[in-house]
Amino acid sequence: DTKPKTFGELVKISGLSHGTDVWAGNASELIKNKIVPFKDVIGCRDDIMVNLMNWGIEPKIAFKIMEFVRKGRASKEPDQWNEYAKILRDANIPEWYIESCHKIKYMFPKAHACAYVMSALRIAWFKVHEPLWYYTAYFSTRPDDYDIETMIKGYDAIRAKYIELKGKGFDLTNKEVAIQDCLHMALEMTARGFTFAPIDLNKSEAMYFSVKDDHSIYPPFRTIEGLGDTVAKNIVEEREKRPFLSIEDLQKRAKVSATLIEKMRMMGILDGMDESSQLSLF
Repeated sequence: DTKPKTFGELVKISGLSHGTDVWAGNASELIKNKIVPFKDVIGCRDDIMVNLMNWGIEPKIAFKIMEFVRKGRASKEPDQWNEYAKILRDANIPEWYIESCHKIKYMFPKAHACAYVMSALRIAWFKVHEPLWYYTAYFSTRPDDYDIETMIKGYDAIRAKYIELKGKGFDLTNKEVAIQDCLHMALEMTARGFTFAPIDLNKSEAMYFSVKDDHSIYPPFRTIEGLGDTVAKNIVEEREKRPFLSIEDLQKRAKVSATLIEKMRMMGILDGMDESSQLSLF
């Protein structure tokens, strides 16, 4: 509806989306009915004071009206609002603007909106120009649950699993909802030609995803189902002291349970390792 073209218009959208009765039934109607262009509607509380001053209202009065409007008092205190509305009409301020102010219940500060948009633009820049770093950061900090075995298999497997979960509708568990969200972003990443490398005993991190090369990222140990943060950190701490000699050595030094060892074996993480340190020695 808004079709923003400038940073300022993005800031206005942020203000509109965080305000109450600023967009719905207010600015949206002004734009839809072509009463004013998007650039002229009220978006943030600061807009009111600046606009009124530009229309010739005394700065102190402009500030008072802004504070009155942005707290939603215009519709609650009609007598005071009528006084302010008269000041606005005497200054030949458009009727649509006065009515828009009257509808507002809460308004967002522009400085806060600017901070949000600046963060959004930074994130968007990385998503476009440094996608692997974007996805590495996203998967390290956003999802609560992972289906890492599916993610490693690539686009087709991720898509099939995502469709399967989506087909359950409202029958999804909370864990499945979290996994579905994670798979949605994994589907986007793999659709762009990037991949999840298998978890590597010697290169994966404990807690965070990491960039492997120009096309793939390593998942951390904590994405393995049932493997907690403590064990993930143990694996990395112990391998930095000295290489693991065998599966038995890994299990003992990093305190990895037999169940998790079997899980790691099935995922191919332990391929090529001897079962015991004695076999390694000989």
